[in-house]
Amino acid sequence: MIATLLAISLIAPQNGMDVRLMRYPDIYGDKIVFTYASDLWLVTTKGGIARRLTSHPGTEFRAKFSPDGKWIAFSGQYDGDYDVYVMPSEGGEPKRLTYDNGPDLVTNWTPDGKIAFVTDREHVRPDIVGLWEVSPDGGLPTKTDVHEAYDVSFSPDGRTIAYNRVSSQNFNWRHYRGGTQG
Repeated sequence: MIATLLAISLIAPQNGMDVRLMRYPDIYGDKIVFTYASDLWLVTTKGGIARRLTSHPGTEFRAKFSPDGKWIAFSGQYDGDYDVYVMPSEGGEPKRLTYDNGPDLVTNWTPDGKIAFVTDREHVRPDIVGLWEVSPDGGLPTKTDVHEAYDVSFSPDGRTIAYNRVSSQNFNWRHYRGGTQG
């Protein structure tokens, strides 16, 4: 949220546009990556005009910087469902890492440099997603012991994670306290 507000305040005054609906920001050092108009954009925390990183007609979102800031992992919708992609943080050709027939949504990077994502690939219900990991170099994704997760953050040592069991960011229910609340 803070990175989104920072990006809005840095971009909007520079180009005179009324910039709205920027989502999924991530920050590393003095760089912010975010989604706007279904593409990934990069801007510095010092201000200036944001630079578009992707321009495919499909959607790219949920971008996350690698622990060293050299890579950006994101979910892209290029060939049907969302899959996990990785690209250099300064831009370049995205590399596809997953090929599942369901949505694979990037959540974060693990401290040891793998890309964590959630998917419904082994669940009967599409609203239940489990946590998986894939190497940025490619290879087969591996399942973790977390069977219901949506938004995930790892401790620096990788021994502890914080997560929501289900996504509740799009719920319209206010003050709901039932079993599907995150």
